[in-house]
Amino acid sequence: MTAYTAPLRELEERLRQDLGWLNLPAKPWVPARVERGERVLDVAVIGAGMLGLVTTAALRNIGVDAVRAFDRAPAGQEGPWITSARMETLRTRKDAAGPALGVPSLTFRAWFEAQYGAQAFTEMSLIPRPMWMEYLVWYRQVLGLPVQNDTAITAVTLRDDGLIALSLDRAGRPGTLLARRAVLATGIDGLGTPGLPEVAKGLRARYYAHSSERIDMVALKGKRVAVVGAGASAMDNAAAALEAGAARVDIFIRRADIPRVDKFSGVGSRGMTYGYLGLPDAAKWAYMVEGERAQIPPPRHSVLRVTRHANAHFHLASPIEKLEEHGGMVEITTPKGKYATDFIIFATGFAVDFAGRPEFATIAPFIRRWADAYRPPAGEEHPGLAAMPYLGPGFQFLPRDNAPPAISNIFCFAYPAVLTHGKITSGIPSIGEGATRLAQAIARSLFVEDRAVHLQAFRDFAVPELLGDEWIDADEEVLSA
Repeated sequence: MTAYTAPLRELEERLRQDLGWLNLPAKPWVPARVERGERVLDVAVIGAGMLGLVTTAALRNIGVDAVRAFDRAPAGQEGPWITSARMETLRTRKDAAGPALGVPSLTFRAWFEAQYGAQAFTEMSLIPRPMWMEYLVWYRQVLGLPVQNDTAITAVTLRDDGLIALSLDRAGRPGTLLARRAVLATGIDGLGTPGLPEVAKGLRARYYAHSSERIDMVALKGKRVAVVGAGASAMDNAAAALEAGAARVDIFIRRADIPRVDKFSGVGSRGMTYGYLGLPDAAKWAYMVEGERAQIPPPRHSVLRVTRHANAHFHLASPIEKLEEHGGMVEITTPKGKYATDFIIFATGFAVDFAGRPEFATIAPFIRRWADAYRPPAGEEHPGLAAMPYLGPGFQFLPRDNAPPAISNIFCFAYPAVLTHGKITSGIPSIGEGATRLAQAIARSLFVEDRAVHLQAFRDFAVPELLGDEWIDADEEVLSA
């Protein structure tokens, strides 16, 4: 496809016009707070991937102006799209509005058609993964979103005055800043670490990687590779290894069959987007437990990408029982036999595990979990779900007993929010609605906190609408005559 820059410039001009017609961004209204001569951020957004960008845009749209996003990655490498993700295309339908926040000229489709034409969009089945990253880079640039790259958040601390202190490491240079609110927009591993089975814990790092890591696939040429898992990530990594020239790829799946039905896709609707939050806890739990038990199947095209290689081998009902290193290789034991491999890729998801995230160590004890708030019926227990944060209606953390109320000044707009809010932080289709809900909640909390300032401004406002010369008092006119 040939890209045309002139139509893209025309789209950007149309976007400026659309935003102007919608009065976006709104004028700033949050009173500035200054500490030791420096402006305190209204909101610090931790993460500048897709969720962090749409959060920042949504906040600025409603006049929360002192906001900045931070990301440890270099500019243009935020999120997994061109680092650890290995699918050829996105799994989301191509016409999803995603982070556009209700502005048609901000959608991926508008951006794509401006460069390649409407016919090319019609002919494209799914969005190529690297192209989605290109779109997000454009999204950030065209909206002028404030992002500080190459910056890791090393600690999040609650102060007694309710402010949040963030410790930073920017290219080896430490620093601190203060914010009134913080948003954890940290993606699928938002509050934890890659999940590894216990059997892998004793294995030396040279023999394995988690699917979320950057893996040198070229180095796997001619090697025997094992992939553990049955989801989309497992298939993507298996295919990438095969395409890189792996001699053999064995895919080990603990279930007797690969999941085939995407239940959440089947019930996806605006009703689910807006209505799920209002469900009682028991109903939310029932949805997510059923979804976890069924699991999400890998896309058909991802599986076919693997099976077109004759040296790909699927092993069903094959949980890993033992891993042993022998002479520069690893022997894998399953109920069905023993298999030699040179490298293992664990596509085994993520766990909510605050212990694995030292930057959140100081706030972890204060955060209410589902285990604190809900006891499921017998047979419905699920430790992974129980560990998820039990959030408020605006994605805010809720306090455990004796926790400082300021814990609710931190918001979780990452994958672990799904149990409380539904699947609006785990994919592209509904993130705009999720970010709007989040931004409105933050704006409300700031306004309420500043209520005395706003009330005084209301009382002090004295700019007249009328000057007194717009009319004549009829009775005074008669008397003067």
